[in-house]
Amino acid sequence: MKKFFTMASLLALALTACSKDGAMNEAEGNGRVNVSCVAMTEVSTTRANVSCTTPSAEDFTLSIVGVGSDFAAEYATIAQFNEDNYLHHGNYVATVVAGDLAEEGYDKATFVGSKQFAVEARQSTDVEITATIANALVVVEATENFANYFAGGYALELTTAAGNKFDVTAQSAPLFIAPGVFTVSGTAVKQPNQSGSEGVKVMLPEYKNEAAQAQTLYTVKFDVENAGSATLNITLNDTLVESVDIEQELNDYAQ
Repeated sequence: MKKFFTMASLLALALTACSKDGAMNEAEGNGRVNVSCVAMTEVSTTRANVSCTTPSAEDFTLSIVGVGSDFAAEYATIAQFNEDNYLHHGNYVATVVAGDLAEEGYDKATFVGSKQFAVEARQSTDVEITATIANALVVVEATENFANYFAGGYALELTTAAGNKFDVTAQSAPLFIAPGVFTVSGTAVKQPNQSGSEGVKVMLPEYKNEAAQAQTLYTVKFDVENAGSATLNITLNDTLVESVDIEQELNDYAQ
């Protein structure tokens, strides 16, 4: 019987402590906040989902700043915040991040999301944040006509604003890069002429995008209208951005 009363006393003390903790939070005008996150892989232009590694909730860091106050806190994970999730009543902005925009490459997606929310004293607030792809995505393509015209071969290279270079001659998946500037350049070997002399190696016109945006897919395509023609077209998302007379202009870059 004595043991029973001891256990009951401990339970009462625990309940009292919890009650005091709750009373303290309420007295201070605090409210409970529960943060959750969902990652979306949809990109603009195509409005389709891209194939990439999607982070789980445990992969996101969390920062919370006060709106109109000097409150600021950072958490290694969302779960870390949810362990002690009381905030003083007021307005806040929560931001979640998974990945690093400085790490550019294939399947290097970075996800970012933010949401403003209000905390009311003695109330519970659920904050669900949608994180979207923070990178710009680039795919470089060469048509069959292009490959047939430059029968001696070609090489295409993409350079990001950070100076990272990627061989995109035979690209099969999108590159995830930091938003901003990127360029596509390359060389190609023209068809041998009828006299049988070797094809001439030329520098292709450089395509430069000055303002690639986050969550947007850019498809840069190199095309020759017909295998036997002499016009090189560069398109961005099926919109013509440059047209070059191969015979007249590319000879200037012969090596």
